[in-house]
Amino acid sequence: MIAFGPIPSRRLGKSLGINNISGLKTCTYSCVYCQVGARCRMTDTRQTFYAPEVLNKEVNHHYSLLQAGDKPDFLTFVANGEPTLDQNLGREIKQLHSLGIPVAVISNASLLSDPEVRKNLSLADWVSVKVDAGDESTRERINRPLPSLRFEKYMEGLLEFRKMYTGTLVTETMLADGFNDNEEQLEMTAKLVSMLNPETAYIAIPTRPPAVSSVRPPAHQRLIQAYDLFTKTGVHTELIIGFEGTAFSHTGNVRNDLLYILAVHPLREDAIQVLLRKNNSDWSVVGELIRENLIRKVNYRNYTYYLRQYSGN
Repeated sequence: MIAFGPIPSRRLGKSLGINNISGLKTCTYSCVYCQVGARCRMTDTRQTFYAPEVLNKEVNHHYSLLQAGDKPDFLTFVANGEPTLDQNLGREIKQLHSLGIPVAVISNASLLSDPEVRKNLSLADWVSVKVDAGDESTRERINRPLPSLRFEKYMEGLLEFRKMYTGTLVTETMLADGFNDNEEQLEMTAKLVSMLNPETAYIAIPTRPPAVSSVRPPAHQRLIQAYDLFTKTGVHTELIIGFEGTAFSHTGNVRNDLLYILAVHPLREDAIQVLLRKNNSDWSVVGELIRENLIRKVNYRNYTYYLRQYSGN
């Protein structure tokens, strides 16, 4: 389950997703709002998940199955965990450039204190780094990082990467009610974002089922306050607060399409219905996956979502 989509991205247009983390979610964080689920294998040790040649072959094969109108704008590492935990990330990015499509990586930036991680990530054309907090206590509350990942090293890694990176750098800040959205917290976060001088600072809210069920988006006035504080630093800022749509691409194998997408991206029921129609299929496929305990249904903010189910979820 390496390549999926393309899926509609509010930042990247049509994004062909690449999940370079195999199996259970493997991450350095256990964010309260994580859409992949609460169960997580936490580590800060880089490892091999796939041989670069295997990943490249799978992505190229998936790309060959797409119709002309479904060709992606970006190849995006958006993993079932933190993509920089993959010690082959640099080699994989180099190989994928042969397709002639820009490569993006969405990272939580927790390992950027490692020079090798910075070197790997610098090969991407577009990089998003997570900046949910501007101080240690707030980051611990919302991101719940491994104890070994101190905030000072995280900041140093971010700033060192900014110095060396020549591609497009953006930041993403996820705001959750009561976790990181008071005025003092927002001011510290805005200050750190401004130090990175990203092309765009994205402010997002939870729109899919979170790992911690009590997590909710901040009040509207908090969003406006955050936008105001970010823009006052001179950084171009955009809000990501809406539904991304239902324009998911397909390969002709609806069962695999659903499993691959749901591994990293919960889908609303209406989006699945569109995907089924494109594949000339019906809801029986979804029922079968539920019976096989491969996906599960949850309700969040008056919508029904479907998520990938792993043993023990």
